[in-house]
Amino acid sequence: MTAVPTHDELLALARAAAGTAYAPYSEFPVGAAVLGSDGTVHSGCNVENAAFGLTTCAERGAISAMVRAGTRQIDTVAIIGLRAAPCYPCGGCRQALAEFGCRTVVVEVDGVARAHALVDLLPHGFGPADLGEPLPRAEPRPGPDEGRPTRP
Repeated sequence: MTAVPTHDELLALARAAAGTAYAPYSEFPVGAAVLGSDGTVHSGCNVENAAFGLTTCAERGAISAMVRAGTRQIDTVAIIGLRAAPCYPCGGCRQALAEFGCRTVVVEVDGVARAHALVDLLPHGFGPADLGEPLPRAEPRPGPDEGRPTRP
């Protein structure tokens, strides 16, 4: 792979990640590969759960891997759905991508990589800049066992 992966290379990494997805309920495996602003690439796949609200999307899995590796800025994300193309990110993933400054979303359309600006997919998105001044943090409260004698 070249120093900076092409959109096709990112889609290939997303396809490989989709092949490891855990999707027994929807049978809709999805993979994502995020290119960090530092040039690192991290992938993720969807992981379903019988309690559907606990399901994790591929994009958020890749973001978690990126953050764990110490990168905090996304340049590009590539997304592949093995059973449908194009496979665009859901609203929650669009918001998560915006949190990390993602500029470009790449999906496969008729076998060809198609790039979109995230701002086109999430117009008027809400981000860290919209928070203004951070709220003061509350002082931690003592836990229920704090101040009690401990056993030796």
